[in-house]
Amino acid sequence: MFGGFFGTIIGLERAVVVKRIWGYLAPLMTGAGAVLILSNPGFIGGPVLITTGSLFLLIIFIVFLKRETNFHMLIMATGALAWLTGNILWISGFPIPNITMWWMGFLILTIAGERLELSRILNLNRRKKVHFLFSIVLLWVGMIVTSFNFEHGLHVSGFGMIVLSLWLLMYDLAKKSIKQKGLPRFIATALITGYIWLGLGGILALFTGGQQAGLLYDAMIHSVGLGFVFSMILGHAPIIFPAVLNVKMIFRGTYYIPLILLHLSLVFRISSDHAGWLEGRMWGGILNGIAILLFLLNTISSIRSKAE
Repeated sequence: MFGGFFGTIIGLERAVVVKRIWGYLAPLMTGAGAVLILSNPGFIGGPVLITTGSLFLLIIFIVFLKRETNFHMLIMATGALAWLTGNILWISGFPIPNITMWWMGFLILTIAGERLELSRILNLNRRKKVHFLFSIVLLWVGMIVTSFNFEHGLHVSGFGMIVLSLWLLMYDLAKKSIKQKGLPRFIATALITGYIWLGLGGILALFTGGQQAGLLYDAMIHSVGLGFVFSMILGHAPIIFPAVLNVKMIFRGTYYIPLILLHLSLVFRISSDHAGWLEGRMWGGILNGIAILLFLLNTISSIRSKAE
């Protein structure tokens, strides 16, 4: 999911922007790697392909930085570096829990950099920039420490997620967009609820950092992976898909259905995790999947050709 799905989406988006043929090697390799892992889980070829794809994504960001050096792009580049680092640890045989934070860090840093870019029009002052940078430093320290001490590293990362969540809730552009109507309000709703999930994931990491498997680990991982990251995908899809696929999308009120179902089912799943109710967690996971399926169906049905 981290490398084969999220990584491929981000790689494809960046390949379109960089406008270099070789840039498409990033999503091509991560997608192929995911297929190999699903078809032959024990084959090293899948992880190696995903690792190579993450290297190409980092190279894309290096090209961006050579074109124009700016803070938000640097943050996204460090996200690609975190992903590559986690993947190298993965193929080196490190335990999955000890590298999960590197993968989550990739997504968190990428999204944070994108939101920082859009927040430039707000003319952030020095104090707000320091607040943002502090959260990024905490995330990086946490990622590094989790490689050899999972519990302590996750505590630091959790604190970083909480600090970043507060920054996004206070200063992100979504705070102003929520007052508008139509698509801007939907996007803002998806983003703000996602920021809340990021903070909750940070709280879970801070207070249950020693869990490397089981129900509490599930709750922490999916608060970030589904609650935060998928909220960002649902919110950004009406903007990213038309740009990547060269189509247009018609906004409809049905966009809210998968978003609401995602959050309600995630609340049910995480509540079941904390109650130790395995059947409830199973049904919460099924409903999570249905929410994602509804999102895909809604997206496809709202796509129109440029000629229409």
